[in-house]
Amino acid sequence: MLKTLRPVSGLRGTLNVPGDKSISHRAVMFGSIAEGTTTVNGFLPGDDCLSTIECFRKMGVSIEQKDDTVKIEGKGLDGLNEPTDILDVGNSGTTIRLMLGILANTPFHSCLTGDSSIAKRPMKRVTGPLRETGAAIDGRDDGNFVPLSIRGGKTKGFHYTSPVASAQVKSAMLLSGLKTEGTTSVTEPHTSRDHTERMLKAFGCEVEVSGKTASLKGGQTLKGTHIEVPGDISSAAFFLVAGAIIPNSEITLKKVGMNPTRTGIIDVLKQMGADLTISGLSGEESEPYADITVRTSKLNGIEIGGEIIPRLIDEIPIIALAATQASGTTVIMDAAELKVKESNRIDTVVNELKKFGADITATADGMIIKKTELLQGAETDSHGDHRIGMMLAIAACLSAGETTLLNSQAVTVSYPNFFEQLEQLQKENIEV
Repeated sequence: MLKTLRPVSGLRGTLNVPGDKSISHRAVMFGSIAEGTTTVNGFLPGDDCLSTIECFRKMGVSIEQKDDTVKIEGKGLDGLNEPTDILDVGNSGTTIRLMLGILANTPFHSCLTGDSSIAKRPMKRVTGPLRETGAAIDGRDDGNFVPLSIRGGKTKGFHYTSPVASAQVKSAMLLSGLKTEGTTSVTEPHTSRDHTERMLKAFGCEVEVSGKTASLKGGQTLKGTHIEVPGDISSAAFFLVAGAIIPNSEITLKKVGMNPTRTGIIDVLKQMGADLTISGLSGEESEPYADITVRTSKLNGIEIGGEIIPRLIDEIPIIALAATQASGTTVIMDAAELKVKESNRIDTVVNELKKFGADITATADGMIIKKTELLQGAETDSHGDHRIGMMLAIAACLSAGETTLLNSQAVTVSYPNFFEQLEQLQKENIEV
């Protein structure tokens, strides 16, 4: 789908961003393997999360979904049925990697596949350690690429030291340990997002976190519960940056998730000099959320790397755009993980922003960005990557002239009403 975008005079208004994608996925998965009923409010009805629902329906789970409300009749860890069809995860890396952890202990055979993007994403970071627990997994390139075949069975507790800070790897291993004998634990080089640990506790599971290691004992039972999903900070990031870099802007985002393992975008924008106000912090015991207001700001270039990268890995494309409007030079490093996302986000971000005239250079693990006085409208392509598509749309709002965005439909993966909300902020700005 081709979308035409033009520069805006400012963005003003209040938005409710979609529910957190990571939490929505987990709510469906954990509710499906819990005993009893789970209800979810604030669910993200994006393509990725709907793929998760369909996969668990194929394994016999009754799931009712209407807009952002979901009701799941859990079947327990032993209640899933062998699927009669291939489990298609669509574009969702979270779905396939976490589901592999669950399927590692199911006594039946499953086949998993996904779209052309998933076909390029490495799976051995999950299938490798799961094989060491005793799961039988095969696939292209010795289990590194879909389609994957898995026959679960009796696995054993296992300690895994992960070479990458990945919530998907950590979550898959912890989920595989729910039915094992002994303890399953994962140690990371840096702490990744902890939605799995928090939600397992909400379902009545005991999870121990010590430093960079998360562990649980096998034999625990999940109990159905109620989950409130806050707004997705990764989705909010696009409007946080838009409000900071587009003149004559002031945007308030309501009930945005403020999980400390996800708020790297807030820390970076503040360090760059963004005018941000956070108010109404609530829900600290489970998944904290707050309202965030951002105003047009004068940004400065900074260095971004090290332990903060796992806390903002999905936000780097929009941070790169912010850096084009920041005085001096911004250096992003330690972000090689971007190469194995929905696209190679280092190369894609650099190549697409160069079309606007941005002074940006790719490095082995990040990028170097210098201030560009004026971006120019361009012919751009999301390359099927939702976060690239939204970043390019915000760039278009700031650029002189017309911009065309190819494959704009990719944004529906995580933000189905993104373009409608973008137009809403423009109209509210005119009315002011």
